[in-house]
Amino acid sequence: MVSSAWMDLAPLHPLLKLAEQYDALLMVDDAHGFGVLGENGHGILEHFALHSDRLIYVGTLGKAAGVSGAFICASDSFIEWLIQKGRPYIYTTATPPAIAHTVSKSLDLIEGIEGKTRRKHLNELIQVWNQEMVFSDWIKVDSLSAIQPIIIGSNAHALQAAKQLDEAGYWIPAIRPPTVPEGKARLRVTFSANHTIDDVKQLIRTLQKIESSMLAEDVT
Repeated sequence: MVSSAWMDLAPLHPLLKLAEQYDALLMVDDAHGFGVLGENGHGILEHFALHSDRLIYVGTLGKAAGVSGAFICASDSFIEWLIQKGRPYIYTTATPPAIAHTVSKSLDLIEGIEGKTRRKHLNELIQVWNQEMVFSDWIKVDSLSAIQPIIIGSNAHALQAAKQLDEAGYWIPAIRPPTVPEGKARLRVTFSANHTIDDVKQLIRTLQKIESSMLAEDVT
């Protein structure tokens, strides 16, 4: 799974070994990896080249796919059990045809040449960010995803930074406890394939300016 708060990748290889050792199932919630990770955008399982009947893969269609809803991939026996026993599935209505058609087109984009081009560009943006975003006090968390967290520390400072970013034309929310641990409030930067390298560099300059001004205020 990919944690949206930390944006690190779960160690699926050892987790799957544990599932095999103890005859268990491993559910992977890959909300932010589907459409972004892997050669074909199939997510973290493709990224790690994992295949097993013990895996239950849950992906969202409201992120990279740009639609709504979610899906589950698993062994035939588990899916059949879920169809027969899953109350949320049994007592709900089917996906509207328009949404199903849109999802189909989104999958074509993700797996096609355009999807590969977009992922390549997104990775270039992430590389620029990793290479050029340097903080004096704030902490940048390494991430392969479109989401790049910046740990600021206090809730007040995170909110102040988010407010100044909003005034500068950026919508970058402050993530605070209990979503993250106490003292680990952060900004959640989200990149898109529609952003340009210049967009990222301008954001870097803006963040560095905000951090410098806040550090100066703390000193005085």
